[in-house]
Amino acid sequence: MNRRSAVALLLSALLAAPAAAQAPQAAAAPAPAPANPAAWTFDKAHSQVGFTIRHLVSRVRGSFRDWTGTLTIADPAKWESAAIDVQIRTASIFTDNERRDNHLRTSDFFLADSFPVIAFRSTRIERKGDDAKIHGMLTIRGVTKPVVLDGTFLGYSKGAQQERIGFEASTTINRLDYGVAWNRAVEGGGMTLGDDVKIDINI
Repeated sequence: MNRRSAVALLLSALLAAPAAAQAPQAAAAPAPAPANPAAWTFDKAHSQVGFTIRHLVSRVRGSFRDWTGTLTIADPAKWESAAIDVQIRTASIFTDNERRDNHLRTSDFFLADSFPVIAFRSTRIERKGDDAKIHGMLTIRGVTKPVVLDGTFLGYSKGAQQERIGFEASTTINRLDYGVAWNRAVEGGGMTLGDDVKIDINI
């Protein structure tokens, strides 16, 4: 091999080395992106948070007019993985009796000035078909306790501009557990109010 051929061979090797180093490699397949949870906002025009309590010899129904809620979920078909957050303004209580509503806002009941919000946050959901046990923490008057709501999935619809999910749920709590202890004896025996409060939620 003459000197010219050796130089040419060396130059070829030097030029080929970077090219080989820069040769494109097959790209690794990207990992599937995790599902992005979406926050569904409660549609108040089609929803209600209400309660029922015994009063004297009948039952009184009430509701709250100012509240918000979200359900965070990645797949509506797997709603048992949802996270639920509800915030209720205690001053918005409504029983269709102004005098009673004003009393319910005082320290005898919700103490709305000091505890303006009733809060519920889910911790887990046990699903069985369209029925569910919704476990969570309920806070009233600064007292937080675990509760379990019996829930039912009402359906899912997807329109041209909006998706909707429907649920209903209910539970019964003892108001004394949350420091709502006011009561009054009535003539002939018994008390003005019952201790158990049934909560109904339609979303």
